[in-house]
Amino acid sequence: GTNGPPIPGIEPEILDEEGKPVKSGVKGYLVIKKPWPGMPAPPTGMWGEPERYNEVYFSRFGYFFTGDYAIRDNDGYIWVLGRSDEVLKVAGHRIGTYELESTLVAHPYVAEAAVVGVPDEIKGEVPIAYVVLKTGINPGPNIQSELKKWIREKIGPIADPKNIFVVSRLPKTRSGKIMRRVVKALALGKPVGDITTLEDESAVEEIKAAYEALAKELEAAKKA
Repeated sequence: GTNGPPIPGIEPEILDEEGKPVKSGVKGYLVIKKPWPGMPAPPTGMWGEPERYNEVYFSRFGYFFTGDYAIRDNDGYIWVLGRSDEVLKVAGHRIGTYELESTLVAHPYVAEAAVVGVPDEIKGEVPIAYVVLKTGINPGPNIQSELKKWIREKIGPIADPKNIFVVSRLPKTRSGKIMRRVVKALALGKPVGDITTLEDESAVEEIKAAYEALAKELEAAKKA
């Protein structure tokens, strides 16, 4: 949903790659042009790291950079689309994981989604998606193809996930936040690290099993 219009005293702007304001409805980088009460101000910045504060938040555009992608609608409402550092570079195109996840969740069958990127020899990086279907949905054998088609229609062929895994649950913290670093580690075949805050470890095992099943299918296809 929308974050609403800016409150008095806050002057947001949405900029393109070159730091120029974009039109309404166009995705860009969210910055805050003027200081607000309580904002750490350069050169003081954060205690002990004034140079890093300036580098992280002010070096790119000259304004306070939130690190988020956003759009402004025709009514002046700001819609935050997700972190700009959670971006996949697919064949030279930048695609936000949040954009892919939101599109999948907009499908009538999908309740939750998590998207991560994995290396690809041709495209550099490609998305892999994990979806949890809504209760009572009996998707049938073509659900992955249907969801891939949905992504192509809503975003474009460049966003087509390499694989879509249907699982019963996603790895989440006890507060309900999806642990994307765990999903990413599983996708890359790496150790998942500390999972003490994980609500249900069976979610990790289910994703592992999905990968193993896919690997067996691919191996069988090579031998056929």
